[in-house]
Amino acid sequence: MNTALIIIFLVLLLAIYSGIRAQKGKDMNMEQWTVGGRGFGSIFIFLLVAGEIYTTFTFLGGSGWAYSKGAPSYYVLSYIALAYVISYWLLPPIWRYAKKHRLVSQSDFFVSKYNSKGLGILVAAVGVIAIIPYLILQFKGLGIIVSEASYGSITPTAAVWIGTIAVTIYVMISGIHGSAWTAAIKDIMIFVVVVFMGLYLPYHYYGGIQPMFEAVEAANPGFLAFPDEGLSVSWYISTVLVTVFGFYMWPHTFGSIFSAKNENVFRKNTVMLPLYTLMLLFVFFVGFTAILQVPGLKGADGDLSLLRLSLKTFDPWIVGLIGAAGLLTALVPGSMLLMTAATLLAKNVYKVMAPAASEARIARVAKLLVPVLSLISLYFTLHGGDTLVTLLLMGYSLVTQLFPALLLSLQPQPWVNKYGAFAGILAGVLTVAYVTVFKVTIGTMFPDWPAAIKDLNIGVAALLVNLVVMFGTTLVTRLMLTPGTQAANTGGSPTL
Repeated sequence: MNTALIIIFLVLLLAIYSGIRAQKGKDMNMEQWTVGGRGFGSIFIFLLVAGEIYTTFTFLGGSGWAYSKGAPSYYVLSYIALAYVISYWLLPPIWRYAKKHRLVSQSDFFVSKYNSKGLGILVAAVGVIAIIPYLILQFKGLGIIVSEASYGSITPTAAVWIGTIAVTIYVMISGIHGSAWTAAIKDIMIFVVVVFMGLYLPYHYYGGIQPMFEAVEAANPGFLAFPDEGLSVSWYISTVLVTVFGFYMWPHTFGSIFSAKNENVFRKNTVMLPLYTLMLLFVFFVGFTAILQVPGLKGADGDLSLLRLSLKTFDPWIVGLIGAAGLLTALVPGSMLLMTAATLLAKNVYKVMAPAASEARIARVAKLLVPVLSLISLYFTLHGGDTLVTLLLMGYSLVTQLFPALLLSLQPQPWVNKYGAFAGILAGVLTVAYVTVFKVTIGTMFPDWPAAIKDLNIGVAALLVNLVVMFGTTLVTRLMLTPGTQAANTGGSPTL
């Protein structure tokens, strides 16, 4: 067994131990398992949010896009920083409402705000469907990282199986507590590893960051600028818009809001999290360095650029640390995704079908769903070929469809009714599904339109469909409902 593989497995064992030990001394009921008893302070919320965002994408997708696409990869820096700024105003009212009504999932929020269990089921379904490609992203990245960093001693398939078993065990036992403690280990390692690589590699191969960019531009003129068509400036702006709106619509990110002990936690983190985003610059530096040092990686193989450059440059023990940090970037968000998807299905689907089920039974169902979801994601991980960025953007397009209904519900009385919210979300999701399955873009639908319009992210079109259907349905149903029926619609037991 080589040195790199030993280091990776030691860190894996540490993560499993920390994840399991995190539940010690706690009554792991549904509230503790999902939102940590609403007792997390600024540090743990910071680690959870960063742990969910800085994933295998940080290691592989960011460097892979810098290697393969050049300037368009900068959209990542923009959308994450802007989303954190928006959180200063967006998250406190969500937290206050969730605490008052003791909500534990994203679907709970929609059910309570719109008084509709049917809407809750739809939101849960959208969340789980979006989570699956995000989980696939983590597992796929895990397989790549461990296999490459172990010099091929472990196959990607074996690595994915080992990681999946590990994360399933500590999620079932410790829930969000295990994710938070593992995130603490992960964030320290990834910060040190990424900053070191992002500074060392450009200086090692080119003598500095500026000479690196000059060499890349000389070899590939125009690579560091946005193209006139395709991944152009209009694509960049529209993609940033869609991903900013979808940032906190991921069910696991939304659910982490509920775990804070007070609303000031979010305002404090708003100051630090955009600065933490700068860490991605160092990831891009690695990808740009690799362009001339490990040439020839095409398509999805661009995601291998960071690891291939590491193998070329460093001793096995350093490669082991890099691989171990990458391993944790899959385990932490993977654990949150599994826990959230299981909670949504148990709390907002199973509970609706079995209203007499106790909280203890709901908690057991949620924990039993964790290995089921793991196996489903594992199957698609081993039978898919999309790049990491493609998987991430597909999930974003889905969860972004929840944003209009959320935003319009933050007032004491939502601006649209439950019928409009349901119809708008469904129309947006169906639009995303259609364009994803049939690979439709604005450019393919309207080939004669200007490039600035053709290059717009198709998620913008889905959002427009969502809004038109949402307001149209709300207007029609309000006109159709009698005053007595309208009054009944705002109270009583939640129904669609």
